[in-house]
Order: sequence, then structure tokens, then C-alpha cells
Amino acid sequence: MSECRKSGSARSTGWCVTEQREGVMSRVDQKCWMGLRILVWSGLWVLLQGFAVAQEREQPTPEWAELATHEEAPDWFRDAKFGIYFHWGPYAVPAYGNEHYPRTMYGHPSGKMPVKSEQKRNYNLGVGFQTFREHVFHREEYGEPKEFEYHHLIPRFKGEAFDAAEWAKLFRMSGARFAGPVAEHHDGYAMWDSDVTPWNAMDTGPCRDVVGELAEAIRKEGLKFITTFHHARMGRYPPQSSEREKRKWHYYGREKYFERTVPDYKDTEALQTLYGTMPWQDFLAMWNQKLEEVIDKYRPDLIWFDSWLDRIPQLNRRAFVQTYLEAASAWEESVVITYKQNDLPQNVGVVDFEKGRMDRLTSFAWLTDDTISAGAWTETGSWSFTEELDIKSSQTIIHTLVDIVSKNGNLLLNISPRADGTIPVDQRAALQGVGQWLGINGEAIYGTRPFRRYGEGPKRMKSGGHFVQMDGEYNAENLRFTTKGDTLYVIQMGWAGSRKPVLIQSLAADLLGEVAIKDISVLGSQEAIQWEKREEGVMVRTPFKAPHKAALVFKIETDGWHRMQLRDEAEQMGPITVDG
Repeated sequence: MSECRKSGSARSTGWCVTEQREGVMSRVDQKCWMGLRILVWSGLWVLLQGFAVAQEREQPTPEWAELATHEEAPDWFRDAKFGIYFHWGPYAVPAYGNEHYPRTMYGHPSGKMPVKSEQKRNYNLGVGFQTFREHVFHREEYGEPKEFEYHHLIPRFKGEAFDAAEWAKLFRMSGARFAGPVAEHHDGYAMWDSDVTPWNAMDTGPCRDVVGELAEAIRKEGLKFITTFHHARMGRYPPQSSEREKRKWHYYGREKYFERTVPDYKDTEALQTLYGTMPWQDFLAMWNQKLEEVIDKYRPDLIWFDSWLDRIPQLNRRAFVQTYLEAASAWEESVVITYKQNDLPQNVGVVDFEKGRMDRLTSFAWLTDDTISAGAWTETGSWSFTEELDIKSSQTIIHTLVDIVSKNGNLLLNISPRADGTIPVDQRAALQGVGQWLGINGEAIYGTRPFRRYGEGPKRMKSGGHFVQMDGEYNAENLRFTTKGDTLYVIQMGWAGSRKPVLIQSLAADLLGEVAIKDISVLGSQEAIQWEKREEGVMVRTPFKAPHKAALVFKIETDGWHRMQLRDEAEQMGPITVDG
């Protein structure tokens, strides 16, 4: 019997009746399971596919071009700079491995897998075979996966300490200007009150509309509300590519995210929606329906997509974009869609880099999503909570944010709550440290635009893109630039000490030309700052006392830095061939 609905024996949605028993949807009206909407969607998809014509891959289709009239990076997004989201779901219950526990708990389908030396920590190295360490842990903790499956963990995901208002206050105090949940990860579990799938947080697990509560609380704190979607990966590969993909080995399994061990679940419609094993057209219909439902109920200001969006046909992706933009127009709000790789046209959304960033200044706005854990992904770098998480220092997060903003980007930082809904003390401390620095120096971050050069100093990225990290930490030899109006902000990545000289070479006499410097001060300090113009640059001295030692900000007021002779060119984004 469902514990979530106190007023009756089960929930009736108008299309299905369900009960929860140790995670199993034990009573399902099979005739009405997917409902009229999924039938309509599936039929429409087939009909439109029949009329589809081959499109030129060198440029967006006319349909994409029609949708490209909106501003993909509105001012609120470009001004906000820093956001927070979080991986929180049933996969946090074991507190082991990483957020891919729902997949790896079943072990590798062959029982064997190639293991590189640097990955050995992530696997149990048994006698005669190698498998995911989550598989070994699961057998020891819960029993054989075929007896205790992923959906049996859902009733243990209670979230009893979850407090949306308290979380939202923490996000605001951390300096975030936008925030929200992973609405659905690769596991097929919806964190909102859903009529599309019974596997949702209102009907199972915490018995709470997590997305709804957070939407209200986050907006109450004055932040923009976001939702992230990772559910394209849970479905099977499209029929036209499945045979090719099945010949490959890769971490996520061959045909689908869940390598199922109980074949009769392919014929159990309730479990198909969790494990993604329904017919491909039904999966695509559900993919769109979930997005439509969240748009209708919660009006997110930003919808973020994980990789593998190119599995979804362009027809479905375009339908989503059209639905979202039309809804935003009705709300009279400017919204943002983010994507990875070439999954959407540039003039439809904002490109996102996972655990990486650009290595140079760009003319276009972009986003980095990174996590608060410090370890490598195969070790302690999980995006969801585990007992072995190693947390980044607030200084590391601040330096990452500063470097990203100087190059025209925004940072979306992931945190990892416990299954009970508490945010661990070490993660809170890191966030509060970021908030303290932004409380002093936010003027140099929020609402700024790039300078003609992103910075100076020896520490530079070797390349840009996904999964590119700095080797070591920044120090006071590294400077980063931002601007607001006629003001230039020079951010020193560390504390060099009292009254130490800092040479800003980008303000050399030949580059400044006739531009006058009116004043130089340090944010958060009342001290008069010593400075002088030299041929090789402007020399400033640090104050006697640092307002915050993570990074020092010199505020340089000019009569128009735009007239400078400095002409570093920002990287342009070339035309995108939309994948899929």
C-alpha cells in the first residue's frame, strides 16, 4: 500500500492506479498505463517521420532557424554567473561508488571488462574476473541484484530531513543566482509530482513534490529556478544504431543504460518506464511528456540537458524547444536551454562543458557544470553523495568561477546531499566560503562582461572543452579581468602579502593610449591604494590587510577602457552540425 497517499488506498491519476510495496508498483491498470497522451505522441511521431525529408547537415534545418529568433543567453543569465544544482535521488541510498550505481550494481554484462591502471579503484579485482565494485558492494549489502533490484532501493529514499526553504537559503548565502534540482537522472526516477510516470518522488520514496517545493523556495529567495534532465540516456539506443552500438564496449552498457537481468520486465509496463525498456517510440513520447509536464507545472527559467541528447530525434528535440519557448512567451519570461556537444544549434541554446571550460576568451556565453567533489570520477569524484567524497576548498571553487567568468562563461556547481535530505557539513563550509568571498567581491562578478583579454600569468589551461582541469592551483601571479561600464576589475588569484607590487601588463602605456585611469581601489578595503603608470604597465600595491585571501580585486576606474589599443580577439563559435 502506498505510504504517500494518506487519503485513500492508492493513487488514481485518471489513467492508472498504483501501490508502493518495497519499490514495486504492484497494481497497475495495464490498459490505461501510458494513457492517451503517449498514444497520441507515438502516433504523431510516426506520422511526422513518414513526412520527414533529409536535411542539410551543414546548417540548421528551417525548423531550427524558426526557433532561433529568441535570445539564447538573456541578460539575466549573463549577469548571474553562478548557480547550484544537485544530484539527489534513490542512487544516494547506498552512498557508495557514484551516481551510476543504478547501472553498475548489476555488474558488467560479460562479467569481464578492460581496466586501465588508473581506474582500478573503481572495480573489484577478483580471481579470474573484473567487475564494477558497486556490484560487489550490492551483493554484500543487499543481496543478488536479480533479487534486490534498483527499484527496491526507492522506498529507502525517504528524504526525511529535506527542507526546501533551508536549502534555498543556503544557495542564496553561497552567492548563487540560479539553482534547482536534477529533475530526473539516468535512472528514470522523476523528482516531481508526475502523472506521466508512477516512479516519482510524490508517489514513492520521500512522498514529496521535491521539484515543486524547491521551485517555490528558490524563487522566494530571489533566485532563478532551473531543472536539469539526464533522461535521454536511460532509453535504448535507436533501432537504427543498436546493432552497431552493441558491438562496442563502453561503461554504460551496450544497448541501454540498464543492462537488465530479469527479462520479463520488458513486458511489465510499469517497470519499463523506470528501466527504459519500452518500445522506442513510446520512450520518445515519454521523453517529451516529462519535459512538458515540468514546464507546465513549474515554469523553469532554465532547462539543462546532459549528454546523449543526440539519441533523441531532432523532431522530438525541436518539439520540446518549441513548447518551452511558446510557454515562456506566454509567461513573458526569458528562458535558457543548455546543451552539450552538437546536440542543439548554438542560436537555440547555450553550450555547456562538463568538468571543463574554455581555455580562451569567447564572444559567446557558455556554461560549465562541475561538482563539489575533488577526486577523479573513477575514485572519489561522484556527483551524488558517497561516504568517501573528497570536497573541494572554497578557494578552488572561487578560482574556477573567476577564470570562467573572465572568459565569458557561467559556473553551475553540483553538490551532493545525503539520502535523508541533509547537506553535509564539509559541503556547506565550502559553499559558505564562496558566499563570503562573493559578499565582498561580487561587484567584480555579477553583471560583468569580459575585457578584451581574459587575464595574465603563468597558469593557463592546456586546452578547452569537457573534462579539462587545471594542473595544480592558481596563485597570486595569475590575474583575471572583468568589466562593468568604464570600470575594469583585476582579480588576483591569491594573496601575495602586504604592500606587494603587482604589475598589470595589459595596461602598458602603448595599450592604454589616451585612456585615463581615474582611481584604483580594492574591493572590501578602505585603504588608499598606491599605484603608478609605467611604460610596461600599471604598478599597484596590495593593501596592508587582505579583505579575503582567496582572491584580491583591484577596481580600476577609467574614462573609457573601450578606447584602448588592446585587440585580443575572442573566439567565435563556428556553425554547428546538429547531431542525430
